[in-house]
Amino acid sequence: MKRVNQVEEIFTVLESIPDPEIPVLSIVDLGIVRHAQVSSKGIEIKITPTYSGCPAMHLIETEIKFALEDHFSQAVYIETVLSPAWTTDWLSPHSKEKLRQYGIAPPTALSSRRIQNLLGEFGDKVLCPRCGSSHTECLSSFGSTACKALYRCKECLEPFDYFKCH
Repeated sequence: MKRVNQVEEIFTVLESIPDPEIPVLSIVDLGIVRHAQVSSKGIEIKITPTYSGCPAMHLIETEIKFALEDHFSQAVYIETVLSPAWTTDWLSPHSKEKLRQYGIAPPTALSSRRIQNLLGEFGDKVLCPRCGSSHTECLSSFGSTACKALYRCKECLEPFDYFKCH
């Protein structure tokens, strides 16, 4: 029973670590943390990058080690797991709402529809996170980070990032 409570406490600590590129979401909100357990070695964490070559992963690993070692005074071991690959499908409705409130339009489709999205066959409209209008246009497939695209609302004329479906 003690280890179950400790795993819950581990996740509570990890929820305090913001994603370096999208600080409104924690690494738990983003779905990067896949697994946590306590073993005879110490605390074992499994994480998955949001995309291959994500420049923030080294910083995230450092933040995890620092936070958990500081809180629990135990050794922390981090394993990067690449399969299955991270997907925006792992974002909870709560996480998507946090993105919207922060001014980033959340992904509108499931990753299984990614090919349709890449071909420009968008069935779902990207809503402006500021005014909620569906009258938006893509200005660039590449936004402030690799996981975002730059959009503009045709109603309020504000530019905004769209978190691309992965």
